[in-house]
Amino acid sequence: MALVEPLTTVRPPSPREGGRAAAVRIRHLSRSFGALRVLDDVRLDVAPGEIVALVGRSGSGKSTLLRVLAGLDDGATGAIERPGSVAVAFQDARLLPWKRVAANVALGLRGPDVGARVTRVLDEVGLAERAQAWPLTLSGGEAQRASLARALAREPELLLLDEPFGALDALTRLVMHDLVLRLWERHRPAVLLVTHDVEEAIALADRVVVLDGGRLAVSVDVDLPRPRARTGPEFGRLREQLLHALGVEVPAVEVPAAEVPAVEVPGVEVTR
Repeated sequence: MALVEPLTTVRPPSPREGGRAAAVRIRHLSRSFGALRVLDDVRLDVAPGEIVALVGRSGSGKSTLLRVLAGLDDGATGAIERPGSVAVAFQDARLLPWKRVAANVALGLRGPDVGARVTRVLDEVGLAERAQAWPLTLSGGEAQRASLARALAREPELLLLDEPFGALDALTRLVMHDLVLRLWERHRPAVLLVTHDVEEAIALADRVVVLDGGRLAVSVDVDLPRPRARTGPEFGRLREQLLHALGVEVPAVEVPAAEVPAVEVPGVEVTR
C-alpha cells in the first residue's frame, strides 16, 4: 500500500518583508472523507492581487478547498504555499452576539494600534457609526460588512470569501459586490471567492475556475474592464461558457438582457 504524505504548508517570504511577492500555490491537493474523495489532485495558483472565483455544483469541494487553505482542515494531503497573513469571511457573518461590533472586529488582534485599525476598517465598510452596536441589531448587509471589516483588520495578503453574499437579497448583494471591489482596490490582497453564482463570479473575478468532481475542470480568464455591466455579448459569452462547463445548457435565443430567463440547476445559481 502506498504511503500518503500529509499536507505540507509553506509560508513564502512576504513582499512586506522584502521577499518575493506572496501568492497561493497548490499542488496535488486531495481530501477524502471515508470512501468519498472530495478533492482529487487539485493544482491551482493565485497571483498576488488576483481575484479568483471558484464555482461548482453543491458538493463539488469548493468550501473544503477554502477551509484547507484557511488552515481549518488538516486532513488533506499535498502541498500548499500561502502567505502568512490569511483572513476568511463566511456566508454566516459569525459575529459573537455578546460583543459589540468594534469588539468583534478586534477579536484576536494584538498590538498597540488595534483601536486605530478597527476604527479605520469600520469606516472603510461604512460602519463607523455602528461600532458600539450589538450584532443582533444589524441588518444582513451590515453584518457582512462587519465580517469583512474583521477580515481586513488583519491586513491579509490572502482573503478567502466563502459565499459571503449568499444569504443577502439581490440589491444588497450588488452593493456588497461594489464594496468588495473598492476594498480590494485599496488593499490589493489575493482573493479566492467561493460562489454558486456564475454572474457574480464574472462580475468580480479576474479568473473563474470550475471545480467538478473534486478536480479543477475549467479555468476562464475574465478580461473585462471594471466596473462590469452584466449585459453585452462578451459577458454573455463568458456566462454561457461557464454554464456549459457546469452542465447547464442555455437556449441559444437572443433576447433583451432584462428578459433573460433564469436557469435553475441544483447547486448552481444563475442570476439576472
